Amino acid sequence: MLSWDEFDKDEETVAVAAKAQPTATETERHDEQAAGSVQEARAVAADDSDAVARAKAALNELDIQEGLDELEGESARVQVGDKQMINARADLNQLVPFKYEWAWQKYLDGCANHWMPQEVNMTADIALWKSADGLTEDERRIVKRNLGFFSTADSLVANNLVLAVYRLITNPECRQYILRQAFEEAIHTHAYQYCIESLGMDEGEIFNMYHEIPSVAKKASWGLKYTRSISDPKFETGTPDTDRQFLRNLIAYYCVLEGIFFYCGFTQILSMGRRNKMTGTAEQFQYILRDESMHLNFGIDMINQIKIENPHLWDAQMKDDATQMILQGTQLEIEYARDTMPRGVLGMNASMMEDYLKFIANRRLTQIGLKEEYPGTTNPFPWMSEIMDLKKEKNFFETRVIEYQTGGALSWD
Repeated sequence: MLSWDEFDKDEETVAVAAKAQPTATETERHDEQAAGSVQEARAVAADDSDAVARAKAALNELDIQEGLDELEGESARVQVGDKQMINARADLNQLVPFKYEWAWQKYLDGCANHWMPQEVNMTADIALWKSADGLTEDERRIVKRNLGFFSTADSLVANNLVLAVYRLITNPECRQYILRQAFEEAIHTHAYQYCIESLGMDEGEIFNMYHEIPSVAKKASWGLKYTRSISDPKFETGTPDTDRQFLRNLIAYYCVLEGIFFYCGFTQILSMGRRNKMTGTAEQFQYILRDESMHLNFGIDMINQIKIENPHLWDAQMKDDATQMILQGTQLEIEYARDTMPRGVLGMNASMMEDYLKFIANRRLTQIGLKEEYPGTTNPFPWMSEIMDLKKEKNFFETRVIEYQTGGALSWD
C-alpha cells in the first residue's frame, strides 16, 4: 500500500526526470558545439602527413545526400503498414517496428540454438567406419551417398539465400532471419566436411558426387534451374511475371530442396543412430535437422505471407506450378531412395521410403494451401514424427532432450 510519503517521492522522481530532459534550446546549443568540434577535427593540422591531409580533404568533398539517396526505400520513419515481403517502399535499414513478429522470434530461436560441428565426438564413428566388419556395404553406401548430396546441397541453398533471396525480400526482420539461416547453412556444410574428414573419406569423390552420381546430380540440377535467373544482379521483382518467378524460387527451395530432398537421407542416418551406429554423424544430423525444421517453417510462413499480400500471384497457373514442383521433387527423392538402398536396410526399404515421401509431399502441399495428391498415405516411420514435427522439436528418438543450450550441447535423460 502506498503512503503519502511515497507518493511525494514519486512526484519528486518525476520532477527530477523531467528536469533531466534537455530543452529544445539546450539541444540546439549542444548540436552547435558538436558541429564546431567536428569541424575542428576535420581541419588539416601542421603535423598531419600528406596522406592524412588528403583523406580530410576528400571527406570535405563528400556529398552526404548522394549517399542517403542510395539507401533503399523512403527516408521517412517506417510505419508497420509500410512493410511488405516484396516490393516494399519502406526503408529496409529500419528494423523496427516489427510487422512479422514470427520472423524475429525465429531469428532469436536460431541464435539460441547455436552449435558447431567440432563439439560432436566422432571417435566411435571413426572406429566403426575403419572396422572391416563394422558396417555392411549397404550401410556404407547410405553414409557416402548422403554426405555426397548434403555436402553440396546446403551450399546451393546458401548461394540462393545470399545471392537472390536476401536482396529480393524487402522486409528487414525477415532479412535478419535470412542472415542467420545463411550462417547455419555454412555450419551445415562445415558439419558434412567434418564428418568426411573425420572418417578419412575420399573428399574428391564425396564432394563431386553431385556431378558423378545421377540420382544426386538430378536433385542438384533441379534446384539450380530455379535460382539461375534470379541470381542475376539485374533481376528485380515488381512485375507480375518477376514476382511469380521469385515465388516459384521460394517454393522450390523451401518446400522441395529443404522440405523434401532432405528427408530420405535424414531418415536413413537417424535410423543408424537409433541402432547405435555412426552416432556422432547422427548427432550432427540431429542438430542440422533442428535448424532445417525452422528454415522450412520460416519459408512456408514467408510464402504464405506473400500470397496474402499479393493474391493476384496465387492464380490457377501458379497453384499448378507449385503442385508440379512438389510432385517432381517427390519423384526425384523416391528415385534417390531407390538408388541409396536397392535392398532393405536399417529396418526400412525403398517402398516404405516412397510411402513416407508421399506423406511428406502431402504435408508440403497443404501447408501452402494446395490439395493432397497422395490421399490416404500414412507415415511408415512414426518415430520420425518425433524428430520432424516442429511442435515436438525437443524430442529425438525415444529419449527426451532436457533443454537446448547455446553452444550446442544436447543433454539426455
